[in-house]
Amino acid sequence: VQLQASGGGLVQPGGSLTISCAASGSISSINTMGWYRQAPGKQRELVALISRVGATKSVDSVKGRFTISRDNAKNTVYLQMNSLKPEDTAVYYCTTSRSLWASPDYWGQGTQVTVSS
Repeated sequence: VQLQASGGGLVQPGGSLTISCAASGSISSINTMGWYRQAPGKQRELVALISRVGATKSVDSVKGRFTISRDNAKNTVYLQMNSLKPEDTAVYYCTTSRSLWASPDYWGQGTQVTVSS
């Protein structure tokens, strides 16, 4: 599976941004898709996951602000981010797993999201 993320950039605090990630290759093996992030000097952390049928999980710090969605016809996962905060600044990585809610089997190259005035 190959993953190509796009849509990162610079946004002001309180702003919104949507990032996306298209999967190609052995896409029939994909069950869960998700987003992780890594801020400077910090460990990589889970942001949100979505199952093949649309069930979702997310970390408490983004609940009510971030929405993960998925278009199975396009093999694409999205992360809509609202009310962005400086602490959301990180490289965001998309992932796929063969099993429901399992640790990622594949990682995308990452897209930088910077929240700053």
